[in-house]
Amino acid sequence: MFASMLVVTLALGSLFPPSLAAPTDTLRKRAPASLLAMAPKANTCAGAPFPAECKTAAEAAPFINESFRTYAITSPGEAAALISIMAFETGDFKYNVNHFPGTPGQGTRNMQYPEFNLKYAQSIPELKDKLAAAGTDPKAVLALLTANGTYDFGSAAWFLKTQCSDTVRAGLKSGSLAGWQAYITECIQTTVTPDRQTGWEKAAKTLGVPGH
Repeated sequence: MFASMLVVTLALGSLFPPSLAAPTDTLRKRAPASLLAMAPKANTCAGAPFPAECKTAAEAAPFINESFRTYAITSPGEAAALISIMAFETGDFKYNVNHFPGTPGQGTRNMQYPEFNLKYAQSIPELKDKLAAAGTDPKAVLALLTANGTYDFGSAAWFLKTQCSDTVRAGLKSGSLAGWQAYITECIQTTVTPDRQTGWEKAAKTLGVPGH
């Protein structure tokens, strides 16, 4: 167990790249993260019901880190919200397709609805030609995204940056419970539940979000 934790810590390095701004560097020094602390079931893919969809924490960490660079996620509060929602929606990275109840085209690591997957795919220049071939078929669009780890794990950060209001983002940056609740209810448009909140609190504590 200690060996696997070390591997993940080394794979993560930090959830914030050193090239970002000074506030991020401060965070990076005080909160080098272990993704396993936030998603403990991601220690293995052994026995995963859909093995091709599963990623361990060590495999997921570089993609999450990349998504933070791509979409300029520099605050620990936003990072905690993104990691916790991905872990919650995918059973700690076991899935990237909605199997329960099986909504066609719903997926990626934050289990986006098909309409958002289409918008997301349209925002990625490298997918332009393949997306033209896929059209608006929700399963085909989802397949383009889940086939690439960068796109698969990038959806949560993309959604926050492009679909959530500045007010919601400010609330997440504050680290407050009310700010996170607004993210869930106003931006994600779902219900705050005890298990969602527990996951967020665990991520917030791990990343050193103020007040946690």
